[in-house]
Amino acid sequence: MGFFDKIKKAVLGEKKVEETPKKEIVEELEQSIEKIDKEDSLDAKETVVVEEPKEDVTVEEIIDSKQEEPKKEVVKEVVIEEKPQDTVQKYDKGLEKSRRSFGQYMNELFANFRMVDDEFFEDLEEALISADVGFETAMRISDELQEEVKLKNVKKKKDVQATIIEKLVEIYEAEGVEENNDLNIQKDSPTIMLFVGVNGVGKTTSIGKLAKRYKDEGKKVLLAAADTFRAGAIDQLVVWGERADVDVVRHNAGSDPAAVVYDAVEKMKNEHYDILLVDTAGRLQNKVNLMKELEKMKRIIEREYPSAPHEVLLVVDATTGQNALIQAKEFKNTTDVTGIVLTKLDGTAKGGIVLAIRNELHLPVKLVGLGEKITDLEAFNPNQFVYGLFKDLMEDYDG
Repeated sequence: MGFFDKIKKAVLGEKKVEETPKKEIVEELEQSIEKIDKEDSLDAKETVVVEEPKEDVTVEEIIDSKQEEPKKEVVKEVVIEEKPQDTVQKYDKGLEKSRRSFGQYMNELFANFRMVDDEFFEDLEEALISADVGFETAMRISDELQEEVKLKNVKKKKDVQATIIEKLVEIYEAEGVEENNDLNIQKDSPTIMLFVGVNGVGKTTSIGKLAKRYKDEGKKVLLAAADTFRAGAIDQLVVWGERADVDVVRHNAGSDPAAVVYDAVEKMKNEHYDILLVDTAGRLQNKVNLMKELEKMKRIIEREYPSAPHEVLLVVDATTGQNALIQAKEFKNTTDVTGIVLTKLDGTAKGGIVLAIRNELHLPVKLVGLGEKITDLEAFNPNQFVYGLFKDLMEDYDG
């Protein structure tokens, strides 16, 4: 089908990295080694003979046998080529539980399938709500699907299932039109990001992981521990700063969060940092104070950098399902959220929460947590996500 084919092509096209065959790599290494050996032996007028490698010789064996002539440039190229595939694999593995859960709901829905009637659509709505796509999204899919089924005269179980998945993908794509999933990184000036979210969703962890990524990219990164309401939050950010090897501005617990931000902005300006990531308190139950704190931080930032903050990222825990959606709605009403960081998708998340966020909040997901490693925070890729979530059902349709 059109939607299936487009999603598969986008994802699998990225996954099919042009890999250099082992034999060609071996030959290239041999030629380079032979050339260097001959150049080095001109004065001594010696002839260097490179033995013909066996069929099962590895690149590592050739490199090890010629340690005195390092060939790091060639090896580095091979590693870089594999990175896009690693990202696809992370999505595939990270969404494994969500995919299995979604497939289970669909299998249960069709276990006793007899015909497409009112009872079937009631069961469909129940299944979609259970999969965390949200009430509004579930009702919309059900209504549009009824029209689609009548229009196409769909009756067979397999075709009904394929139409449901196609409708999910269609709505998912329609809500993502003109959506920018990229982080707003400044090219000619420093970038400042605020992170908001309730306690326990992985806010501080996400900041640490993102700091590590930018540090590895060669950027000078600074963290601000502005969640002074909890001493544990300050200590946790300091630990992540040590892991990522970046600096952290901190005050004592209970101090003014805006004062931490002020010192961080001054340090950023004076010492020429590229990125400032600010951790904030998650006291959603006290919305008035939280709003005042955030507004005060923004004013301090804007004095030095009028276009900042460049992102206000709301961190939500995907495993909490509809609670995550409620939190997102509350924070959106409290502050100007520019994007979502969706954590713990590798846990017991049902995945449908992304559809709910798109359909009901119209906020772009910008980062996703696909594992516990420091490198498992990934930029959100809509095609990889939807393929990772529906892959098994798409393959069932093809099969």
